[in-house]
Amino acid sequence: MTAIYTPRDWGSQPPLVFPAYKSTLRRGPSRPLVPIAQSLSELTGPVYGHEDLGDLDHDLTRNAARNGEPLGERIVVTGRVLGEDGRVVPNTLIEIWQANAAGRYVHLADQHDAPLDPNFLGAGRCVTDDEGRYLFCSVKPGAYPWRNHHNAWRPNHIHFSLFGPSLATRLVTQMYFPGDPLLDLDPIYQGAPEGARERMIARFSIEVTEPEFALGYVFDIVLRGRAATPMET
Repeated sequence: MTAIYTPRDWGSQPPLVFPAYKSTLRRGPSRPLVPIAQSLSELTGPVYGHEDLGDLDHDLTRNAARNGEPLGERIVVTGRVLGEDGRVVPNTLIEIWQANAAGRYVHLADQHDAPLDPNFLGAGRCVTDDEGRYLFCSVKPGAYPWRNHHNAWRPNHIHFSLFGPSLATRLVTQMYFPGDPLLDLDPIYQGAPEGARERMIARFSIEVTEPEFALGYVFDIVLRGRAATPMET
């Protein structure tokens, strides 16, 4: 039986060089890409695989708590991972990382003048179930300055990394929140083509919202095809 795949729609993906996103001018390729033969490291699975998941890895409000809960607006983010034909993709390892509610990452390179939260690491992971569904609990990340241009601020966002059966199949994208006024000013978001960039915005869901606890958002990720979610290259 022969499988038929839709060609990847590169027109829905951000360009390798987008001048408004200034770091792409330095890191984007200026010559034709050279194919590199895959080695064992690309053909084998990720080091931290599905079997290493902890019970709280998906819950960023608890997986690093020391003396209480992290500060900020609690959120639940859920959705499905889908293939190009709309079929669900089960058993996919998803990792996320984000800034805390004040807009700061737990990273030495982040020197933003905002407080760190001792009860928030800002990273989590889970595996999609048989229906391709995932779920994370967290706090809404804050905006932060990033010096790309004068008075540049990144919108609230969460980074998503998806692993297929090997490292060569890893895809990375960002999830944004509806109604964020910074989206119109953000070169990273604007770098994705119009009509495709909107696929990176989660939708608010009162059904996912947990009463008196956390607001709910739905973010489906399409891996390939004409409706593919824009990915970082």
